[in-house]
Amino acid sequence: MKQFTYLTLLLVMSTVEAFSNVSLPAIFSDNMVLQRNADVKIWGWAKPGEVVKLTTSWSSDTLQTKVGKNGTWELFLPTPDVREPQEITLTGYNTVILQNVLLGEVWLVSGQSNMEWSAAAGIDNAAEAIAGAENDQIRFFTVLNRSAPYPQQDLDGEWVASTPETMKHFSAVAYFFGRKLNEELNVPVGLINSSWGGTPAEVWMPAEVIVENEELSKAAAMLPDVEWGPRKPGALYNAMIAPLTSFNIAGVLWYQGESNTDNADHYEQIFSALINSWRQKWNSKLPFYYAQIAPYDYGDNFAGVKVRDAQRRVLKMPKTGMVMTSDIGDIEEIHPRNKKDVGLRFANLALNEIYEKETAAYFPLFERVEKKKDKLQIYFANAEELRVDRQNSGSQFEVAGEDGEFQTVAMKVNKDFVELNIEKIENPTQVRYSWRNTGTSNIFNKAGLPASSFLEGIQK
Repeated sequence: MKQFTYLTLLLVMSTVEAFSNVSLPAIFSDNMVLQRNADVKIWGWAKPGEVVKLTTSWSSDTLQTKVGKNGTWELFLPTPDVREPQEITLTGYNTVILQNVLLGEVWLVSGQSNMEWSAAAGIDNAAEAIAGAENDQIRFFTVLNRSAPYPQQDLDGEWVASTPETMKHFSAVAYFFGRKLNEELNVPVGLINSSWGGTPAEVWMPAEVIVENEELSKAAAMLPDVEWGPRKPGALYNAMIAPLTSFNIAGVLWYQGESNTDNADHYEQIFSALINSWRQKWNSKLPFYYAQIAPYDYGDNFAGVKVRDAQRRVLKMPKTGMVMTSDIGDIEEIHPRNKKDVGLRFANLALNEIYEKETAAYFPLFERVEKKKDKLQIYFANAEELRVDRQNSGSQFEVAGEDGEFQTVAMKVNKDFVELNIEKIENPTQVRYSWRNTGTSNIFNKAGLPASSFLEGIQK
């Protein structure tokens, strides 16, 4: 009997030991990139009361904390700006060593299929891009597609270095973005890809944001059920974003909107709510940059251009930025193959906004309209050396009178504004530009970037 009791005690002790080890979320692993020049939060699990100590190869300091009653712990680790691979050691009842860790710029990329799209799926000049992808200073973390009814603590994925084999299955837009940042800043870049093709914005934000808002709830109810992805609000946020919200990042890249053409009239409110909710969860006004969806034939409606215009309007939110795709899209293909220019435009935007590098990042953005007798003058921000595409030179401006009927009007492009002839429209009330789902902007600025489609009222 005593022998049985002793063996039982040993079994219990070994079981406790097995479940009391210091452990970490999947985002903390060998080959990871941590945000440089930051107080990075490191967290995990261990036995209540256990003391967890953290040391690094770049510092002689030791950080430590006692595990709480729920078996969780956290530490804040100051990170310097160094280039060489580092080690992080965590010690409790066991020891965990994270090897080949880099300190650099960490970006989260998310959205639907145009962000998810890889070189293996088919992009322009894929073979060349894949062959040149060997770069240990660029690291990838792909979040596996999962949904959940409630916010999760952890997710599936692993950090890997950029190689021809890993790059060809990673987000092509993100890769070209990261490569440009690495070249310009000479720092490591970590890219976390959490995207899922064919998904609307509602599944990417906390469910309570939608449930507690009448307009967002009505908009979510307009989404049709599909076989290729979830439609329940919060389903992907819970599984693919919530576990990351304590992880330090430099900012977010977003490419989505095609799956919200069913409730396009509400997309400005939907997308604004998503951005606000992520910033709240990260407790940071994260830079949030997004791609305007490319022109595509969505049918006999204005659904696509309404989403594009909603994205333009979201730019009034602080620390947001938009990259244009109308000149590099394909109206017959919802997945344009030119992902390199999208990634480079994202990079140029970040380099200007965050890293104080002057690049050609800004497109002509509607600013105001002024009525001058029988003329309208359209003014843009970033309007240096406006020009018309010679291969697509027809006027894409339309003006409506009090009857609401739009008419195409002649345009004259000056160096910093566009003049419209409205002599046949007595009381103009609205002006719109490139207002078609397949509308391909034909006005460019000095940076070589196209103007966004827009719809605006005209003050009397």
